[in-house]
Amino acid sequence: MSETQSLPEPVDAGAKLRQLLQEDTTGIHPRLHLAGMLARLMPTGYAGTQRAAVLRKLGLDLGPGTVVQGMPRLNGAAGFFRNLRVGAECTIGTDCTFDLEERITIGAGAMIGHQAMLLTSSHEIGPKEHRAGAIVRAPVTIGTGAWIGPRAIVLPGVTVGEGAVVTAGALVNKDVPPHTRVAGAPAKVVEEFTPQID
Repeated sequence: MSETQSLPEPVDAGAKLRQLLQEDTTGIHPRLHLAGMLARLMPTGYAGTQRAAVLRKLGLDLGPGTVVQGMPRLNGAAGFFRNLRVGAECTIGTDCTFDLEERITIGAGAMIGHQAMLLTSSHEIGPKEHRAGAIVRAPVTIGTGAWIGPRAIVLPGVTVGEGAVVTAGALVNKDVPPHTRVAGAPAKVVEEFTPQID
């Protein structure tokens, strides 16, 4: 062997294994799995206040009187529990998805319909070799008293105004003004409400 050739660097098998395990287990959240197991013991559509109490004990910020009708699908980076803030007297339907890569704030008295999706992350458009480019994150805000209909999708960076209604199946890609109803994909204003004065 000549003096200019070098020996390959020794591979630290233990370090490589630790790195692989860390990459594969980053998305495992023990508290979330515990919450899921406990919530599945409660019948879907019932025990909403008890389910909310269990989720509160596990670290979610759910306001008093909030009802969780079925275990929501929660995902996000480590520590994502702190990215959800739900006000008092809210209702969260069954099979909702909350992407907690960024903050989701739900105002008091809001209702999130069954299978609604609140998403805080997406991708930039990448080059032709890989169109899903870099991840982008932006918070989602649902105003006080708003109603997100079943299977509606709210995209990153959107604010749904106070007292607004997002109809079932709508795709919301821009802010919704307060006291309006939006429908369609993409969602457009189809009705304006007169705010009631109490």
